[in-house]
Amino acid sequence: MSGPSALWCAGHAMRETVPMRYLMLIAPASNRAYAQGADRLAAAELAICTHARTEVEVTELAGVGYLRFATEEPLSAAQLLIVARQSTFLALFELTAEDLLRPVPVPAATLFDDDLLTIPKYPGKTNEQFTRLLVNITLAAVQRPAADTPWTVLDPLAGRGTTAAVALTLGLNAAGVEGDQKSVEAMSAFWKTWLRRKRLKHSADMSPVRRDGKSLGRRFDATVQPPDAPERPRLELTVFTGDTRQSAKLFGKRRFEAIVTDAPYGVVHGASTDVRGVSGKRDRSPAGLLREAIPVWASQLKPGGALGISWNTHGLTREELAEMMAGAGLEALQDGPWLRFGHRVDSSIQRDVLVARRPIDQNEQ
Repeated sequence: MSGPSALWCAGHAMRETVPMRYLMLIAPASNRAYAQGADRLAAAELAICTHARTEVEVTELAGVGYLRFATEEPLSAAQLLIVARQSTFLALFELTAEDLLRPVPVPAATLFDDDLLTIPKYPGKTNEQFTRLLVNITLAAVQRPAADTPWTVLDPLAGRGTTAAVALTLGLNAAGVEGDQKSVEAMSAFWKTWLRRKRLKHSADMSPVRRDGKSLGRRFDATVQPPDAPERPRLELTVFTGDTRQSAKLFGKRRFEAIVTDAPYGVVHGASTDVRGVSGKRDRSPAGLLREAIPVWASQLKPGGALGISWNTHGLTREELAEMMAGAGLEALQDGPWLRFGHRVDSSIQRDVLVARRPIDQNEQ
């Protein structure tokens, strides 16, 4: 062994390793129901995103909630950025030998102001803190080599674009499909106004989509230059109106590193969405939609890419969803912290998360 690794090992042979102890201050959740379990979900998120070798524990000091974890070496700049991007991150401290809290500076976590996420308010909007968690853990599951261009996150049930907004704030491209044209129009109107008010270099436009002389709906396209980062490429957003089960046809040969979506809960969406189960009747659970859509979405993943879904377990069990994933050629992640995301939203919704990865075979790059 030679080089930095040899020096690192030699240095450790001469002295006993003293673990670094950290406390991540948890930001309060704006949603009351979500706040009840946010610390537990955040602990699982941090363990996954940092590939923690030690347990991430929820703890309190003077009545204030923290996540406690330890590392063998001080966190690198890249690791600090991962911590700063956690869905509940507020501040980071080192716990000294004297049990004092020493503030740890962290890099800027996002490229754009958070009001891109917080301003839109509408019925059925997914909690933006939970959306960030879902994006974070799905990205952590991706096994793709580093690239010169940003990864792209697809939300095939895009709504008004909460997932897309999270992706862009993290420096990623975003894409989506949404069956409700009014939602896409509302998204377009908000983005155009927000980009203009922020004085960002951008383009944004709605246009019709026609193929073989037939109308396929509309699409919203936007590009934006991250502020104070002229060396970065413009980030891109593309959202089609249409049936999510036609997502592969809408995007053609385009493939994605990550697909992230919040499935219909079968409480509001099921009454107005044309989702059919195996009986041919309207299906108020997500089962009918996901059974047809997951194989389509899986075909849009790059090798090593990951699909993350949140759903209402009252209408579909984890075992059933994992079976759908396996049938589409995906490997569900079903151990340790991956099983710790179940939580109550309200009396009719018990939400959980499942992330699956497309394997890489020897013939794929």
